[in-house]
Amino acid sequence: MSEHFRLPINDTVRLLHITDPHLFSHTEETLLNVKTIKSFSAVIEQIKKQIEQTKQGFDLILSTGDLIQDQNIAGYHYFAQLTEPLKTPIVWLEGNHDVQPYMSQILGEYSHILPHKQILIGERWQLLLLNTQVAGMPYGELSYRQLKWLEEKLNENPKRFTLIALHHNILPTNSAWLDQHSLKNSDELAKILQPFNNIKGIVHGHIHQQVDDMWNGIPIYATPSTCIQFKPNCNQFTLDLLPQGWREILLYENGKIATTIKRLNSNDFLPDLNAIGY
Repeated sequence: MSEHFRLPINDTVRLLHITDPHLFSHTEETLLNVKTIKSFSAVIEQIKKQIEQTKQGFDLILSTGDLIQDQNIAGYHYFAQLTEPLKTPIVWLEGNHDVQPYMSQILGEYSHILPHKQILIGERWQLLLLNTQVAGMPYGELSYRQLKWLEEKLNENPKRFTLIALHHNILPTNSAWLDQHSLKNSDELAKILQPFNNIKGIVHGHIHQQVDDMWNGIPIYATPSTCIQFKPNCNQFTLDLLPQGWREILLYENGKIATTIKRLNSNDFLPDLNAIGY
């Protein structure tokens, strides 16, 4: 298998970012009152209808982890089967709730889901996917091997604009309960990135909320979950009533990025606001 995947597009690239579905092994199972398979299905269905109405699809789907809720590995089959109708290649990375080697094995059974972590897009862009999972822990960390791989790919392609994807958040959310589970060695990531001026953005999941911010001069984009939403700026575990969402990203030939958050038109999947954790 080639280490990278080539997406032969030299015009504007359309990416769909979906994250943190927390799928179970059965359709009726819930995460804090939300039937996660059904909320994920509703997100995919609305995206599918949007594509049909606008005649504008996506070139690539990026999924940044927590595809399943803990040991519910059958959820990987649901993820693959529910996304197949979009007829778009998918790349993915691990979140803290994902389970290897089952994640790779099951997703590898589906032709529209790719194992590659470096995506070369036309002649101008590359997408690099990093694994921040620390087995059995909710926080994230980039291993020495991951950091060296990132540095290597950046050195190999100094003229390509680069979008980096990972699961855990780099910036604090101003929520004490959540920030203890962030990326622990963001300082080491910063050292790797510092010499390069072609890093155009970092996209992640994990925090179940929208963020559009800056870190060391690099745009940071966090995307809502397709299941429960965490309310920002709350030191205690607090859920939000916002609908499930996704992010659409446009990569332009000149290195610019345009992005927007979209959410379900209906708010049919409400969480248990009395929950104190999960």
